[in-house]
Amino acid sequence: MEISTTASTAAVSDDRLAEILANPGFGLHFTDHMFTVEWTPDAGWHGARIEPYGPLTLDPATAVLHYAQEIFEGMKAYRHEDGSIWSFRPEENAARMMRSSHRLALPVLEVDDFVQAVDALVVADQRWVPDSTEPGAGEKSLYLRPFMFASEAFLGVRPAQHVTFMVIASPAGAYFKGGIKPVTLWLTEEYTRAGRGGMGAAKTGGNYASSLVAQQEATANGCDQVVFLDAQEGRYVEELGGMNMYFVHDDGTIVTPEIGTILEGITRSSIIELAGKLGHQVVERKFSIDEWREGVTSGRITEVFACGTAAVVTPVGALKWDGGEVPAPASTDLTMRIRQALVDIQYGRAEDTFGWMHRII
Repeated sequence: MEISTTASTAAVSDDRLAEILANPGFGLHFTDHMFTVEWTPDAGWHGARIEPYGPLTLDPATAVLHYAQEIFEGMKAYRHEDGSIWSFRPEENAARMMRSSHRLALPVLEVDDFVQAVDALVVADQRWVPDSTEPGAGEKSLYLRPFMFASEAFLGVRPAQHVTFMVIASPAGAYFKGGIKPVTLWLTEEYTRAGRGGMGAAKTGGNYASSLVAQQEATANGCDQVVFLDAQEGRYVEELGGMNMYFVHDDGTIVTPEIGTILEGITRSSIIELAGKLGHQVVERKFSIDEWREGVTSGRITEVFACGTAAVVTPVGALKWDGGEVPAPASTDLTMRIRQALVDIQYGRAEDTFGWMHRII
């Protein structure tokens, strides 16, 4: 893919950027540039460009605003101690976006083109990648958001004939301020995230929009996150609003809900490999809410944790629902071992024996 670049004066001064990178938060500040490429049936993907970050001009009839035909990805770029910049398994994000494209009837952007687009933006805005080697810096990174949407101005219900793919970036601070603490979960018994044949395995905004009312319910009950059960029987644990789940048993076995109606997370699949290398068998199967409750109560389940791009790995504490509660499991030892091993690979502090890291600069 040939990418043109529109030169621009940095929108943010070096002094202001230093202030932002000292305390970036999450999704609050955006880099100087963005990547854009468009698609039509006749021309295919064309007009790839890096241009100054700025607002989009959309017709009120733009299809995505009415029919939610869109998908996205979430990934990070990490600065290593020698100043080099790397991303984590970008080809897996590209492959997942291809699967999401098929489910949402969007055109496919090939893996090489996806990776090239992300790399090009990081190169253009490399000054925005935080340095996490400084004392007290924490796990800072540059969060990358590739996304694709129906940009045709048309009110008919059919796949769009004009589609736009973009990449934007935002510096991200440590997910856990003040140290990692177990998250408390609320079990929603009214709302479900996805059903068989639905969009649960696609990374599309509608899945997240449907989780928000349940998250409000969780917050109102003093919990950090919401956990969803399957839509068919209301018995089996699926995932949180934005994270996959794991259950560590007293024999060292780890169980994680099987894919199908849940998102196949990049961190999820990495943990399966990493845990295996650490000597733990990981089983992907249906896992009932009763098994969770009884397992923690009996001590058979010794740890519960969740994973995702933003948090990487987080221990899970108490599980609450209307009229009941299961306390936090007894340990977080393996959870933190897995988390540290994964983070060390991402930041270049440990050897990448899996070949997961992709050098950008």
